[in-house]
Amino acid sequence: QLQLVESGGGLVQPGGSLTLSCTDSKFELDYFTLGWFRQAPGREREGVSCIHNSGGWTKYADSVKGRFTISRDNAKNTVYLQMNSLKPEDTGIYYCSVWDDRCEEATTLTDYWGQGTQVTVSS
Repeated sequence: QLQLVESGGGLVQPGGSLTLSCTDSKFELDYFTLGWFRQAPGREREGVSCIHNSGGWTKYADSVKGRFTISRDNAKNTVYLQMNSLKPEDTGIYYCSVWDDRCEEATTLTDYWGQGTQVTVSS
């Protein structure tokens, strides 16, 4: 069981930027393919982005391509999601989680999710 912890969420105006971080104080994350998904009220859960455990390739949802960048720093045991040009429709709770190695989907095992961080894009 991992203990993923997200941070960096908040309230931002449309067009603004935020950087989310995900780390684990007890377990090394470099073995895991990790990613982010989001959940907004009344909307289905949406996979946002994923980065392979090698850091060698990434995947993005069409809705965030060109605006979001995922990265990882294994020395800091941290995965990041840089979010630029934010839109109101990006509002939701963002969860860091383990993904399959092909970055097709996040695990359904909640033991491998963080607690989530709220992102609100509003003027």
